[in-house]
Amino acid sequence: MRVSYGWAVGLALAALAGATHARVVEEQIDVPVQVKNAWGKPVAHTIRVTVWSDDTNPQPSPIALVNHGRAPDAQGRASLGRARYTDASRYLLRRGFVVAVPTRVGYGVSGGEDVEDTGACNNRNYPPGFDAAAVQMLAALSAVRQRPDVAPDKVLVIGQSFGGGGTVALAAINPPGVVAAINFAGGSGGDPKGRPQNPCSQPALERTFQAYGAQAKVPMLWVYTENDMYFGAQLPRQWHAAFTKAGGKASFVQFPPHGEDGHSLFTRFPQVWQPAVSEFLDANGFAPVAPH
Repeated sequence: MRVSYGWAVGLALAALAGATHARVVEEQIDVPVQVKNAWGKPVAHTIRVTVWSDDTNPQPSPIALVNHGRAPDAQGRASLGRARYTDASRYLLRRGFVVAVPTRVGYGVSGGEDVEDTGACNNRNYPPGFDAAAVQMLAALSAVRQRPDVAPDKVLVIGQSFGGGGTVALAAINPPGVVAAINFAGGSGGDPKGRPQNPCSQPALERTFQAYGAQAKVPMLWVYTENDMYFGAQLPRQWHAAFTKAGGKASFVQFPPHGEDGHSLFTRFPQVWQPAVSEFLDANGFAPVAPH
């Protein structure tokens, strides 16, 4: 796989013995991907991936792949910019990870057509959209695994909203080296303004999670809130029940209401979810590193 490494920025964050020591580095790499949309059209494109690392962490470091959501409209998708997730990335760096954050096809700096469109609201075909996201996640992961400072067989995958649904799709592929996965407010078809707490084609979405549960062997943590304006309080519980009843392994945590829309818990309230995530990481072989 050809990967361009022409976008590196070092961030000097500490002074040791009177000298500046570069500890945290934020890089941008370009990764070619091959995906198909919901109608089977092949699309070749290049995506931008932000990579965070801390050279004081033990090496080789585990990899955390963090995946963004989907705005309900084209303008929102175009204005995403470059996905970075700085608060979550800082937390994961403190836990010893090298962190990769792809900006997928059709969003922000990566641009391109909307390969994750799943059709009309009353007839959504969810799997192709989630699968397109998962293919891009795997391409980004393959690129980051080329780094000499990472452990390619110790991977955590995290996804927010549509990226959470894509993370569940990736878990159903059971990629080698993916040890655990976390779904934050995962799903699709939600519109907090036009259809609050009432996502499009909900039965189809539940069947999609059920099908993934029949395949996924990767242990997961699913995190939602009671005031998620995209999906509501009850539907995520139904999706989780369908996933686990089919055979998937996933713990479910639902936090009480946070802010005006708990769907944004991952970005707006990191102090709330970090203890639950730390417990999950501890239980799945990602021991915390010594403070530094």
